[in-house]
Amino acid sequence: MATEDVIHGRHPDELGVGSTSHPLPDRETCEKVLAKMILIRRFEERAGEMYAKAKIGGFLHLCIGEEATIVGATQALRDSDYLMSTYREHGQALARGTPAREVMAELFGKATGCSGGRGGSMHLFDMDRRFLGGYGIVGGNLPLAAGVALASDYTGTEDATLCMFGDGATNQGTFGETMNLAALWSLPVVFMVINNQFGMGTALERHSAVTDLSKKSGGFGVPGTRCDGMNLLDVHACVSTALEKARGDRAPQLVEAVTYRYRGHSMADPEEYRTKEEVERWLGRDPIAAFSKRLAEEGVLGEEEAKRLDDEAMKTVDDAVEFADSSPFPDLASMYDDVYVIGEQVRRPYWSTDTRSPDTHRGEEEREAGEIARELAEKGALHEPETDEDQREARARGEGG
Repeated sequence: MATEDVIHGRHPDELGVGSTSHPLPDRETCEKVLAKMILIRRFEERAGEMYAKAKIGGFLHLCIGEEATIVGATQALRDSDYLMSTYREHGQALARGTPAREVMAELFGKATGCSGGRGGSMHLFDMDRRFLGGYGIVGGNLPLAAGVALASDYTGTEDATLCMFGDGATNQGTFGETMNLAALWSLPVVFMVINNQFGMGTALERHSAVTDLSKKSGGFGVPGTRCDGMNLLDVHACVSTALEKARGDRAPQLVEAVTYRYRGHSMADPEEYRTKEEVERWLGRDPIAAFSKRLAEEGVLGEEEAKRLDDEAMKTVDDAVEFADSSPFPDLASMYDDVYVIGEQVRRPYWSTDTRSPDTHRGEEEREAGEIARELAEKGALHEPETDEDQREARARGEGG
């Protein structure tokens, strides 16, 4: 069990993040951002329930407690900007505008999901909203974000990239490498550390020699700032300023959002590395409760209006679960779709991949692949659905999938 001599969790008031006061935006915006935070909370709670009922497979990482960080940051983005996240990204997809139906269906592994049922919880993707996905590799999205920002700079657009990652990723080699290139090439990118105090089950002060993570990028030429990740308005102000500098001055920035996750690292986490008392202290700074309270105190949105938003969120989540549960799984015959490039999909001198033979050859030469490919194709055809007779015969003839 966790004990105080093992757990070095700090009180939220001891983290050196000032409680900066920001004026409230207009009523419409206040309602919009509160509704987003509530939807994310209710969605994540239900996702946890569905995981327990074995409706969701694989891993499931919930962002309960981090809603202000997610919504505050994404509200600062333009529609044309790019967003990249980690494997804890359900909230980012919802905040960016991906329908709850499509997100839940993806968690269920259904064909109607935002990634066609192929990504699951850790690999949501929505190109229409320029949400370039969650990534299962810690720190793996950092160099990709630099590449996206390089493309924006190269093509002369004003699009910026916001790349979110956890505190543990700042210890990865990709962190330093990416900061260096971003500064060297003056890329329009903002790197956002979502510091929820733990790298999986290891407390920040036990995995990072520098606990003020906003300082870790400075030596590479990327200035950093810190914000209160439990305060939506503070996050929004900080990220807005960073995006301004990255976009207008071509000066990459780093923002550390000091926040906390109320649930475990994943649904399989027994949470033996922290005490209930520590979690309770952070629950006292619940971002949704705090924002709702301020809106009520300043006469912007009352308790009844907040309850209405909560009821609407519950209905949206109920509908999403029903939609996901009734949606079909991807057809078995589509297993290789979007994985291999074959035939005329690629031009010379590039090579495509033969899905049936160990002999590498151009996709254009598929029909001349030989007997081995044909034999393997026939064996593979046995596993195709009976309704796919045409496709089965085509593959048996060596004409591709």
